[in-house]
Amino acid sequence: MLARAAGAETSVLCFTDGQAAHFRGSAAGSAELGQLRRAEMAAACAVLGVTRCDVLHFPDGELAKENFQELVRIAVEHMRSWRPQVVLTFGGDGGVNLHRDHTVISAVTTTAFHWAGRAEMFPDQLDRGERPYAPQKLYYASTPFVSVRDRPELTDSAATTPWSLTLEMGDLAERKMEAFGKHTSQQGVLRRVGAQVWKAMSVERYLLVARRGHTSVTGDGEMFGGLVGDED
Repeated sequence: MLARAAGAETSVLCFTDGQAAHFRGSAAGSAELGQLRRAEMAAACAVLGVTRCDVLHFPDGELAKENFQELVRIAVEHMRSWRPQVVLTFGGDGGVNLHRDHTVISAVTTTAFHWAGRAEMFPDQLDRGERPYAPQKLYYASTPFVSVRDRPELTDSAATTPWSLTLEMGDLAERKMEAFGKHTSQQGVLRRVGAQVWKAMSVERYLLVARRGHTSVTGDGEMFGGLVGDED
C-alpha cells in the first residue's frame, strides 16, 4: 500500500486459489470455494489499490509435487511481462502459518528473480516477444508471530525469517484490516489469531535477500531506496 500511495504499480501473482483451505465459509465444495476465494482476492486487491492480480490453477497444498522448473518458468514470464523493480515473497519458513506452498513459492520466486534477466533462461519466451528483465531488489516477508492450526508447539520453536527493514504503516493499517476482512471464507483464521493480527498490522518487516550490485543488508533503509530507472 505504501508503494501504491507513492504512485507505483503493484502486482500480485498467486499460484493457487485456496481450494484446500480448512476454513471454507459457505462453499459447498472445493470448486465453489476456489471461485469464492478468487472473488475475495479481487475485493481485497481493490481495497489495497493493487494494479493487477493473476490467480493461477495449481492444486492448493500440493505445489511441492509440481514441476519446479515449470513453476519458475511461469514466475519468470510474469516478471518479464510486468517488469517489477522490487519483488516481495514469503520467507523460506512458509510465513505466519509455515505453509508448505509458501515455502515452495519462496524458492520459486527467488530462482525466477535471478533468472528473469538472463536470455539463456526460457528463450522460448523471447521468441514470443518477451525481453529479459532483471528486477533490482528481492525481499522476504518476516511475520512477527507463528500460528499453525493444531500445532501450538511450533509457536515458539519454529525457525523464522529475520528482518532487515521495518515499515511503519500508520493509518494504512486500518485499510490492511479492511482488505483482510474481504476474505470472508477465512474469518475462522481471524477468530483464531485476531488479537495478534491487529497488533501486527501497523508494522511490516522484510529481509533484503538480493539487490543489484554489491551491498550490505544493514545499509538498506528504504524498500525503494537505491533503485535506478529501467533502460526502457
